[in-house]
Amino acid sequence: MTGKKVKLAFILNDSARKATYNRRKKGLLKKVNELSTLCGIEACAIVYSPYEHQPEVWPSPSGVQRVFAKFNNIPESEKSKKMVNQEAFLNQRILKSGKQAKNLRRENRKLEITLLMFHCLSVGNILHNNMSTIDLNDLAWLIDQNLKEIDRKIETLEN
Repeated sequence: MTGKKVKLAFILNDSARKATYNRRKKGLLKKVNELSTLCGIEACAIVYSPYEHQPEVWPSPSGVQRVFAKFNNIPESEKSKKMVNQEAFLNQRILKSGKQAKNLRRENRKLEITLLMFHCLSVGNILHNNMSTIDLNDLAWLIDQNLKEIDRKIETLEN
């Protein structure tokens, strides 16, 4: 179950801000620990605090150094293989959303033409006065696809 939606804004009350910071830091370090345990990976976290002089590290300073050393020993091409900055990430999301929108438009168009076909079948004629050539071509294509599907099913039943 998810909790209530939190309004993300700067907390003006110093003691409430510090309490929230400590609680969230504890949760973050717990999540890093869980990720490391559940996925069998080496992970570390470094948290710089306005309330402490030294950054807090997880699991330990030597553990963090080990993870960084391992990361630094990876060739540059491997390091940056799946690494993206915010601009690249947003561009990927825009492309993905564009593809999804295109697929939805295609699916909506197919449903629109299918409804048109069923309407024409129920009325008994094609209302071509208010239809564009594109609509008529799409309708003809859909009818052809349905006829091919019917032929395939008849052939399957005969065999």
